Order: sequence, then C-alpha cells, then structure tokens
Amino acid sequence: MRRVINAVAVATVAALGLAGCGSDSGDSGGSTELELLVPIYGDKTKPYWEDQVTLETQSWDDIYKVVDTKIQNNRAPDILELDAAGPAYAADDLLYKAEEIVSPETMKDIEPSFIDSAKIDGQAYGVPTVASTRALFYNKDLLTKAGISAPPKTWDELLADAKKITALGGGVYGYGMPLGSEEAQAETSIFAYGAGAAWEKDGKMTIDTPEAKEALTFMKQMIDQKVTQPDPGATDRTPLLDVFIQGKIGMMQGLPPVVGQINEKNPSLKWEIAPSPTPDGSPSTLGVADYFVGFNNDEDKQDAIKKFLDFFYEKDNYVKFNDNEGFIPATKSGAEAAAAKPELKTFLESLPDAKFYPATNPAWGATSGAFKSLVGQIQTKPVDDVLEQIQAKADEGS
Repeated sequence: MRRVINAVAVATVAALGLAGCGSDSGDSGGSTELELLVPIYGDKTKPYWEDQVTLETQSWDDIYKVVDTKIQNNRAPDILELDAAGPAYAADDLLYKAEEIVSPETMKDIEPSFIDSAKIDGQAYGVPTVASTRALFYNKDLLTKAGISAPPKTWDELLADAKKITALGGGVYGYGMPLGSEEAQAETSIFAYGAGAAWEKDGKMTIDTPEAKEALTFMKQMIDQKVTQPDPGATDRTPLLDVFIQGKIGMMQGLPPVVGQINEKNPSLKWEIAPSPTPDGSPSTLGVADYFVGFNNDEDKQDAIKKFLDFFYEKDNYVKFNDNEGFIPATKSGAEAAAAKPELKTFLESLPDAKFYPATNPAWGATSGAFKSLVGQIQTKPVDDVLEQIQAKADEGS
C-alpha cells in the first residue's frame, strides 16, 4: 500500500512526552532516539509524523533494496513500516516478537486477523499500521439507466449487469478490470479468493489450481464478452480508477481511500459500495495491511520502541492517522470509531472474511511479479497456459 514518496523519520522519544524511556540513567530529562523507516502514503502523512516526531525525509524508489542495504551495513532502523515482507526479516533473527514491541493492552486491541496474516511459523513479529479490504464500487446512475435495481452478489449477476451497462454505449464500460503491472495480483486475488483459492500451502506457492482456473476462466469470459474496458492486460488500477470517477465505468473493485478521491475529484458522482461478488455470493475479500516491526539492534531501545508504538496506537492518535490516510483502523477501538462513517461500513464488515497475500513467504515477491507481468495475457492466451507460466515463476522464486 505504499504511495507517492517514502521517508526516513528520526524520532526522538522526548518529543512524544516520553522523556526518560529507555534511558539508563532514569533521569526524567533523558530521551532515547529511535530511527523510523516509514512510508508516506499521501500529502497528509508527512505533516502527521512531523507533528509527532522530529522528521528527516529522504526520497527513495525501492524500499526493499534500501532496507536490505541498511541491514547489510548494520544500520537497520529501530522501527520499520512495510507490508507483510517486513515481518519476514524475522527469518534472519533480526526482529523482536510482536508482543515485545507493544503492551498486552495494545495487542488485545488489534484485530487478530491482521496479526495472524503475517505470522512466521506461528509467531507474530509485526503489528498492523494501516489496513484495507476490497469492495465493489458502483455507479448508481449507470446501474439505474441499465435497469439494475441492486448491485451484483454473484459472478453470474456481475457478468449480466456488466453487459447491461456496457450496452448503454457512449464509451461506458460495465466493469473495470486492471490487469496491468501496477496491481494485477490484487484484482486476480479478489476473484481467486472468492473461488476458494489460496496462493500458498505448506510453504509452497500454489498458483495452478482448479480454484484459480475457475477464477481466471471467469475473468477471461468477461474480457471475451467485451464488458470490461479495452485491453485489461495493459491497464493499471490508478488511471482506470480515474475513468470510474469520471462516470464511465459501472463497477470496479476499490480501497477505502477511493472514497476521498471521489469526493475530491468528482463530488457529484452518485456511487455506493457493495461486497465483492463471488461465485455463490458468500463473503470473501482481499485483505492488505502494512506492519510495524522492531529490529533488535539495541536492547536498551526495546522499552522505547514499546512506548512509542503504544503512543501511536492510542485511540485518538491512531484514528487521526487513519483519517488522514483514508484506510480502516486495524484496532478494535479504532474500528468502533470508524463505524460512524457509513462509507467504511462495508469494508469494516468484510474484515472477518478477508484473505491475505502470503507475503511472508520468500517466494511471494517473484510470484507477485509474475502475476503483474503475465496474468493479463488471459485476454489472448488459454488460462491453463497462463497459470502454468505463473506457477513456473513462483517455483523459480522458491
């Protein structure tokens, strides 16, 4: 879920009113300096951190290479925020356990599904920062014009409704399907998870499965019947979302921040959100989260890390952070506060049924890349061939 730019933040705990934490002297005037490596998702992230800590920013393009270089030079940050690949550093014995970097009270407040999704051999090392599920955004005016009274719940209904919307003409498309290099793995996972697929079993990537074939076959059917935008394999999510916001796409999967983008770019658009359709209408969605992890660089800093993260997760602080970003909180108390926002209702309700990428598996990086470069070929090649190619790339990355 990284966005726009990234930053290195150097936080002095004293700036948080936590003077003395981690200090050997116990002097109330002491402080412990913590280095945070955190992503900036949008225009409000940097001001938020600057309001909390002393912040230095340094732009960089490849977060994984930056972190790896820091580790190789024995300069790992004290706290890192990253997707589920962050907890994977535990495989090299570099991280504190999750319960060692937050208090028991904070741990109890975090939604268990997000903790569980990034465990390594049953042990949690990361605590979720921002969270998201996917849901179906739909254009109310286009559905009404097409004679559709309610959003689709099943794949058959999705296809039928997309046909009716596309038939309106005027450059309107029934369903937006982004299978380009930006986030093809997400669009594919939404359909595949709905069909019961899992991308990992017993530590191995499981891509070429009957469930995945069912999902990709349906996706290909939508493309073949021309109810999507032209050339889905070359379409990225961000520009396609702009087409939806302009009122030219009937339905499209989206994240919570889409709400803010619609309100900013086209507040007159009449839209609603519904659960992602599945083969039989049963609930399923893609869940994504970024995580804080603590590197065990210095035992003297462990207490400071815990106090800093407990401060971050205090209800008012955490709700403000998520309000800025437009994501849904990963804590129970934060979710209760977010429940007052009707636009987040569907996302919050889908949390218990969310399935996640196997991002802690070392082979997921190659697998995700294979989805991005290959899955769009279903518009011209047999599904079996495409799945076989992706499985081969996943096996190479194992």
